Order: sequence, then structure tokens, then C-alpha cells
Amino acid sequence: MEKLVIEGGRPLTGTIRIHGAKNAALPIMAASIMAEGTVKIQNVPNLSDIHVMLDILRALGCEAGHTGDTVTVNTTGVHEFHIPESLMSQMRSSIFLMGPLLSRLGRVELYQPGGCAIGERKIDLHLQGLAAMGAVIEETGNKVVCTAEELRGAEIMLDYPSVGATENIMMAAVMAKGMTTITGAAREPEIQDLQNFLNTMGAKIIGAGTDTITIEGVSELTPCTYRIIPDRIVAGTLMIATAVTRGNVTLEQISPAHLTSAIHVLKRAGVQITIHGDIMNVCALARPKSIERIVTSPYPSFPTDLQSQIMVLFSLADGLSVVKETVFEGRFRHVDELSRMGADIRVDLNSAFIRGVPRLYGATVEATDLRAGAALVIAGLAAQGTTVIEQIHHIDRGYEQIERMLGRLGAAIQRTSPVKTE
Repeated sequence: MEKLVIEGGRPLTGTIRIHGAKNAALPIMAASIMAEGTVKIQNVPNLSDIHVMLDILRALGCEAGHTGDTVTVNTTGVHEFHIPESLMSQMRSSIFLMGPLLSRLGRVELYQPGGCAIGERKIDLHLQGLAAMGAVIEETGNKVVCTAEELRGAEIMLDYPSVGATENIMMAAVMAKGMTTITGAAREPEIQDLQNFLNTMGAKIIGAGTDTITIEGVSELTPCTYRIIPDRIVAGTLMIATAVTRGNVTLEQISPAHLTSAIHVLKRAGVQITIHGDIMNVCALARPKSIERIVTSPYPSFPTDLQSQIMVLFSLADGLSVVKETVFEGRFRHVDELSRMGADIRVDLNSAFIRGVPRLYGATVEATDLRAGAALVIAGLAAQGTTVIEQIHHIDRGYEQIERMLGRLGAAIQRTSPVKTE
């Protein structure tokens, strides 16, 4: 298995462009099958999750490829409604195909999705929303079969602002008969991007970015070319990495409005941040300050996807910080790995109490999930000595060649492969 080897102690400096958002690209790729013809999606990062989605689209009958930062999907040949279990087990985002396949073929067969082990993430809200629009749901063991002769508009209230359920219901409703209203909807920027993409293809959706989304069904969609938004979690990760290494980095092609909570927390920690349009400079010349308490919650609050990374910052801050995780119950698995590097963290239920230490030390650690892996990379950048990170396939799900990205900013980081023996 490949590993990342990091020699710590170098401040990050320089300028870097933020690549496109994985969490916007995946549902948009799924939605592309709703329009017959060729769809082009620009600013798509080269990630393992993107590769899996391309494989799924091909399994459904699409011609799909990724050249440069553009994904091209010819959906003319879509005929298959069964998503192979081997592909579903690799990526939770494969669930996004439920709504589009029901709209296009009237049937979808799939399995409980895989992905990072960060806690229980049921698909009940997805199924309840589709059932409200007339889908018949059958569950046998791990397999789920949904059929619908005709999807009908409905009023759907989500008990929790699930991003995936909001997006799946939106896609199913686009060509449903009549009007659909989703209340209690998630508000993430990626949902706004999906709305913009669908509307570019001819959908009639308003309200994304608020807790109420309204979709007026249309008879058909037409292919388009669309550019997705930059990845706010990648940007946030680099912001935190800069602060932890006491560096000075300029981030280009970002959306500052999507990073409001991260900017607020970092400024409270003493980090200097200046913004000019889609360019942000992050500068940290002193030890970060502790923060009494932050709580992860759905957007626009502090994102759970930056929780493990900010914990590294607090591990080196002056004083005691508390991080409360309210989204995923299994998202403290990185704590043991950070402790191997000298961090002083105590977990009680869904809260982590972090007492800052003067320095971290290099160690051999394991990425337990995507964002935990990013946190360990940040810790390695700041640590004294050499850090070796194993199970880095998790990191490749969300960061495009992270060793090259950080290397351009002066980090001493390389990817190593096992030596082959005959």
C-alpha cells in the first residue's frame, strides 16, 4: 500500500489554486443522466471517488471520460437500472443515482452505500422522500429496489437537513408531475450548485441555500456545459495547514462566502486573513490561541468535514479548546493517531477537550477516513521529525494529489509505494 512520508517543520508559503468541489461534482455527475445527450462538467478534480462515479455511469450504459478537469458524459445509451454492489461499496455518493434513475428509467436497484467509517448514515430520509413522490420501495437485506411508473410532486419535510437526501429528492422532483416543496432542506453551497446545474439544463428550481426548496416539474432536460464551484473543504484544510505551520499562503479561485465559519474560527485563533474577490491570503506568524468551544453543525455552521483538521490547530494552541461533534458520532477516530504524535486530547461522549502542547512529534499513523487523513497530514507538516501516514487511499478520495499540492507550497512530503519483490 502507498504511504505519505513527511519531514515536518517547514512553514507553508506560496500561492495555490483550489480545485473543484468533489461534493458538488458527484451529484452533478449523477444528475447528468437525466438529460439525453452529451453533458460536459468542468473544474472536476482527479479523485478516486470521481473515478468510481465514472465507472458507475459506464455500468449504466453511459460513455463517460475525464480529460484534464472536464468530465464528459454521453447519456444516450443509459439502459441499466442496477448499480453493481462492488461499486456501491466503494463510495457512499453512489446513492445520488436513485433520483436520476427513477426519473430516467422508472426503476433503480442498488445496495446500502459504502464510504468512510465516520458513523451511521442511514438513507431513510432519501427513501421517505422518494416514497412521498410515489416510488415503491422494497428492501431485502442489503438491497434496495425503487420503482415508479410516475413520480408526482409532493410536500416533503425533512426531520434533519441531510445534504444527500435534499439533493436526491431535488433530482427526483425535477421531472415529477406537479410541484414539490422540500422544507427543512440542507443549505450547503453544493446544493446551490446542483440547483444551478439542473436549471441550466431546463429545470425550474428555486430556494437552494435556504431551508425551503421548490421544484416545478418539467417534461425534459437538455444537455449543457457547466463549471462547478471550488472545494471549500480543500480550501479550509489548506487554511488550517498554513496556520498550523505558521506559514503565509495565498489561495486562488475560492468562494469566501462558503468559508465564513472557518474564517471566523481561524481569526479567533489569531490567524491573519485578507480577502480580495476570489483570492485569500492566510498568514500565521505566532502560536495559535485556544478557543473555548466550537460546535460542528450543518451549514452555515462550522463543518464536520473540518473538525479533525481544526483539532490539529488546537493541539498546538496556547490553552484549552473544546470541540463538540454533533453530525457524525464516529468522527473522533483520529484522536488516537494524533495522540501518538504527542497531542493531549481527551474525549467524553461527543466532545473533545484539547490542551495545547508546545510541539508534535513524527510517528507512523493511519488515516482512518478522508478528513482524519487530512488532519494527520497537517500534523505531520508541523511535527518535529518524520511522519509516515498509512491507508492514504482515504485521502485520495477528496484531495487531488495532496503531496503535489503541498509540495508546491514548500512542504517536504512524498508518496512512496511498496518495493516489489520477484
